[in-house]
Amino acid sequence: MYAYWLGGKDHYPADREAAEEVIRFRPQVVAGARANRAFLARVVHYLAGEAGIRQFLDIGTGIPSANNTHEVAQATAPGCRVVYVDNDPVVLAHARALLNTPEGTTTDYIDADLRDTGTILDQAARTLDFSQPVAVMLIAILHVIGDDDDPYGIVAKLIDAVPPGSCLALSHIASDIEPEKAEKVRGRLNQLMYQKSTYRSHAEVTHFFAGLELIEPGVVPVQEWRPGTEIEAKTPSAIWGGVGRKP
Repeated sequence: MYAYWLGGKDHYPADREAAEEVIRFRPQVVAGARANRAFLARVVHYLAGEAGIRQFLDIGTGIPSANNTHEVAQATAPGCRVVYVDNDPVVLAHARALLNTPEGTTTDYIDADLRDTGTILDQAARTLDFSQPVAVMLIAILHVIGDDDDPYGIVAKLIDAVPPGSCLALSHIASDIEPEKAEKVRGRLNQLMYQKSTYRSHAEVTHFFAGLELIEPGVVPVQEWRPGTEIEAKTPSAIWGGVGRKP
């Protein structure tokens, strides 16, 4: 569905039907998905550039589209290492087929669920050096982790595994931006999809950064996180986003 909203070609009839139904409920979902993707690109450019990070652990990557993490990171700083994680075999098949990287760069793929942090960290260590800073990327994925699965504990385990100077970058669908519309969309999506969604408030999303130093401008709607153009800044979304640094 996300690939469809982004204008990509890698989706199936069931995805398109569900995506179109969500659009009927909330037409702004397309702009929101694209604002989130632009946020990802700006964050990775910042992390590989100004922050000087050369390793990325991108969990919940989804079917690749334009401006993937490895493309932005390796264009900003050649030599960046990127590990993608997803638990959908279709996503992983597309990733291996489409995410071709230039010679001399390193991109790997892990078949694992975000809840299984042990497997993720063990397999990522084949590619990433956990004695050096790592950017942990959780872009529009934590909303599929319900409260019963302890999402804060999952994030804490990932951050505990990386050294000082590492960063957490995340975006999360908001429960408190146009809350009535958000709840209506969430309810319909939960009817359409096997994976149920839990939207969270600004305070709840900010809590994922507990113990980290928030990078300016903090946790804001994704279009307001260091926008590159006025158009980006004005693209509507109902998604909180931010970046935090481990001291």
